[in-house]
Amino acid sequence: MPKQKNTVTTTTEEITLRGIQVQYTLKRSARRSLSFAISAGELTVSAPYTMPVSEIEGFLFSKQNWILQKLQESRDTAEKLRKKEEANPLSDLQKERLEARYREAAREVIEKRVATFHQLTGGEYTGISIRSQKTRWGSCSSTGALSFNWRLILAPPIILDYVVVHELCHLHHMDHSPAFWADVERVMPDYKIRRKWLKAHSAELSAAYEPILFDY
Repeated sequence: MPKQKNTVTTTTEEITLRGIQVQYTLKRSARRSLSFAISAGELTVSAPYTMPVSEIEGFLFSKQNWILQKLQESRDTAEKLRKKEEANPLSDLQKERLEARYREAAREVIEKRVATFHQLTGGEYTGISIRSQKTRWGSCSSTGALSFNWRLILAPPIILDYVVVHELCHLHHMDHSPAFWADVERVMPDYKIRRKWLKAHSAELSAAYEPILFDY
């Protein structure tokens, strides 16, 4: 029986990187590309249904130094966060109220930046939602629905703008093809600098809650 369009299968796999046994969660879906994320010291890989394990492992081997470094950084950040919370605990209600304020601020800013950059990117979007994604900063569905992580409000404005442009360009390209990146560069010539900053500081942006790292 063929997979349903939105079905995601999840398995636990292991790979040895630089002599270190690394366990990771493999999620297969109808996506077209391979990506990975590191959250709270755990590695998650997202891949197409048909991609061979050998190709997935080859990709992980090619990134092994970065993966091992970020796994350690993520675990260190999680430990610092645990100690910080023990010293200055917030109640669940306080956390909910704080996040609600951040979400409200994020919606106000992001809606304005989408309107601004949409004039440059074009395309048709059907709505904007502010969410608490654990493995991405934003997304664009095939129906034109834009979603953004509320934690972007904690980032410098130029970084938030990069994510907005990134998702708006997906209205024309539902992949990360050369044509997609050419569109991003046309609107934001220095996007590579902003993208590099985001990769380097993702854990810091979410340190007040749960460490998350993105291959964005």
